[in-house]
Amino acid sequence: MSNRRIEMYQYRQVIVRMRQGESDRAIARTGLLSRSTTRSIRSIALINGWLNLEHPLPDDAVIGNVLSEKKAHEAKSSSKVASHSEQIKAWVEQGIQATVIHRVLVEGHGLTASYNSVQRFVQSIKLRAPDLTIPLNFKPGEAAQVDFGYGPKLLNQQTGIFIKTWVFVMTLCWSRHQYAEIIYDQKIATWLGCHRRAFEWFNGVPSKIIIDNAKCAITTACFHEPIIQRAYADCAQEYGFIISACPPYDPQKKGRVESGVKYVKKNFLPLRTFQDIGDANQQIKQWILAVAGNRIHGSTRHKPLSQFEEIERVLLKPLPDIPPDLCQWFKVKVYRDCHVRFNYCRYSAPYHLVNKELWLRASETTIRLYDEHHMVAVHPRINTPDNPATISEHLPLKASEFLLQEPNWCREKAQQIGQACFKVVELLLNDKICDYLRAAQGVIKLEKTYGALRVESACQRALCYETPQYKVIKSILSKGLDSPSLTQEQAFDTLSEAYTGKGQFSRDPKELIH
Repeated sequence: MSNRRIEMYQYRQVIVRMRQGESDRAIARTGLLSRSTTRSIRSIALINGWLNLEHPLPDDAVIGNVLSEKKAHEAKSSSKVASHSEQIKAWVEQGIQATVIHRVLVEGHGLTASYNSVQRFVQSIKLRAPDLTIPLNFKPGEAAQVDFGYGPKLLNQQTGIFIKTWVFVMTLCWSRHQYAEIIYDQKIATWLGCHRRAFEWFNGVPSKIIIDNAKCAITTACFHEPIIQRAYADCAQEYGFIISACPPYDPQKKGRVESGVKYVKKNFLPLRTFQDIGDANQQIKQWILAVAGNRIHGSTRHKPLSQFEEIERVLLKPLPDIPPDLCQWFKVKVYRDCHVRFNYCRYSAPYHLVNKELWLRASETTIRLYDEHHMVAVHPRINTPDNPATISEHLPLKASEFLLQEPNWCREKAQQIGQACFKVVELLLNDKICDYLRAAQGVIKLEKTYGALRVESACQRALCYETPQYKVIKSILSKGLDSPSLTQEQAFDTLSEAYTGKGQFSRDPKELIH
């Protein structure tokens, strides 16, 4: 097992397979986890009763509290063996077995590495045996093979440019009946959609899907442990099929669909014209039912459609009662504005997760954000970058208050305080030179300290002397000049006396009179 982080969804898939009766060896073949790791998970699952089908599988949070995120890996000893590489190569050329080499190295050279390490090193330097092939036999409904091929170039009606296309082909291994669809790209969403339409075409699901190592399905190709796209793994779990990835550079493992792709390219595409991609897909479906499905297949010597209708159809797994919500998973970062970016659109996340990486689950209608296996936000999916999906609770308190206290909010609050306050706020908000929104908010916040009656009285004073400013109103309140018992002249005199500043350009009037 490579030294890589194991995600929670992989643990869950392993436990689901165990509940379905799969052995540790079978699970290890899928590449999810190593056999030793699978064995340790099974022991934990048995202790906690997770394999009891009478009880539902607990959610990820419960599993995450029991399982450790990082498993101990077997110590690497290849470097110890490599130090004796020249001697081992000489012994291998003499035909000496790995068991003898390991014993001599331990006894005579003090090697502490295991026999398996020596055996792997010996196998790596042996001459490669000639490639041999054996026919693969499948039972009805057991498996289907999937592959892409180059499609026709279709004219874009808007730009007048011919666009390259691909042909997606899924072939049932036993009957050789197939589904084909012409597509514009090999993205994950397209890949998942093609699977859904293929299963609906067959009205059932094969037990196993044999695939190549396309990036839309396999993130890291490997002979022993390929890493499967999380979205595709979810699709397999929802529909109930097993993903079987071919070894790298070994297309013979899916030769039936390889032949199916060639058959489509050589027998359907030539001498045909297509108006658009919709017309092309309609024609290819008609051709499968009329021509491809009713030919005598070169290997089976039967008609694929007849074999499918008479025998294989009923042996496929039934479709789910509710079509699964196929989705894609992406790693995204929470930026300083408390939003993540996906397809040029922005979606808010709680502010305490800023600078952290989250999992984004994108379906056709919703966007969900996960911190590890905990969902922290859900948004409707949007298509316009200029209108972000923002939840006010995700923003810091000051930012939320500022966004909520917009001009209309200020007017409503001022109306509740009084007509004078409302008039002051209107004057501030309607200024033609400067944006005085914060000043209007400040006038309204004075109510918390001085009460609505005093704020209203102070606003009346400020309006009387044509100084509807936040600083003036606050000064009136702090100096107690809002008392309704003061006359206008007394208030003016008191306000003038209260001013102790010195104007930079002011002069005594007596100096101007001679």
